[in-house]
Amino acid sequence: HETQPAATHWRRYAIGGIAIILVLGGFYYWTHSGNNAPRRGPIVAPVRVANVVQRDMEVVEHTIGTVVANSTVSVTARVQGQLTKAYFKEGQMVKENDLLFEIDPRPYQAAYDNAVATLASAKSTADRNQRLSLENAISAQQNETAQAAYLQAKANAEAARLNLEFTKIRSPVNGKTGPIMLQPGNLVSVNGLTTPLVTITQIQPIKVSFNLPQSDLPRIQARAQHGGLTATVNLHDAGGEDITAPVDFISNAVSNSAGTLELRATFANTDAVLVPGQLVDVTVALANIKDAIVVPRVAVNIGPDSQYVYVVTPEHVVEQHNVKVLFDDGNSMAIQSDVKVGEMVITDGALRALPGGKVNVARPRPQAA
Repeated sequence: HETQPAATHWRRYAIGGIAIILVLGGFYYWTHSGNNAPRRGPIVAPVRVANVVQRDMEVVEHTIGTVVANSTVSVTARVQGQLTKAYFKEGQMVKENDLLFEIDPRPYQAAYDNAVATLASAKSTADRNQRLSLENAISAQQNETAQAAYLQAKANAEAARLNLEFTKIRSPVNGKTGPIMLQPGNLVSVNGLTTPLVTITQIQPIKVSFNLPQSDLPRIQARAQHGGLTATVNLHDAGGEDITAPVDFISNAVSNSAGTLELRATFANTDAVLVPGQLVDVTVALANIKDAIVVPRVAVNIGPDSQYVYVVTPEHVVEQHNVKVLFDDGNSMAIQSDVKVGEMVITDGALRALPGGKVNVARPRPQAA
């Protein structure tokens, strides 16, 4: 009975050994079965490219401008009295010297008539005394007194005439009226705190104010010296066409806080489409780069020390070339570099490319004109 347990133990050891041999054989086969398989070459990155072109490139700046009234006038009364009538509607366009309001003229008409009568009497006395003085019938002092009284009466009559004229309040400028601040029937006062009757905003012509970075100052000055600095306002959102006008104001100082320079252009605004306070898109042409080397904006990458592009050689090898950007219009860039016209630059897939490595080039994208 003692041999049976021993045989059982030997069978167990044999089975365990066979299992270990099978596991080790499988591991060896799994780890070495690929040795005879063909090895793949290095992975070639797929990229898209565009051709480098040479063309004139206009240097333009796009910014936001604010429409500014050419002038704003607060119309006030110069004489006091009851406001009897308004001759316009709120928001109406008026011309210079148009009648706007009338103050009750009767007290001033009476004062003027009295001043005219006094003037006539003073003139008669002055003329008579002048004749008597020539005949030595009165003293020289009497004659001088009469002449002074006449001059004073004449001045009083002129003042009364002006006061009567001021009862009719007229527009000092061409423009658009605002709300009427004091309605007819109210008493107009001319003390120190006179309330404006209405405000008139001159919108024909009108100005557009905008700011450009101080880095553009040399180009602004150069263009302005030749009278070629113009601003174009985009009115597509308002259903109109772009309008252009010369820049007629360049600020004499750069803003310390923003580092920008204010410019203004005056527009005729004949259709009154521009309104004071309105924000508009402004485009300013500053220069023209002749025969510029131009690449797509997406082809230019930013490195730790400089900007660069990846050029793909005819053998599909990647080369890195540093560039200096002369101007960026948001779509293309004019660059200064040793890159040549007709060469291909990577526009898509630059993150997968390495200098000296090969790439798989898709069809070149057409360069934007």
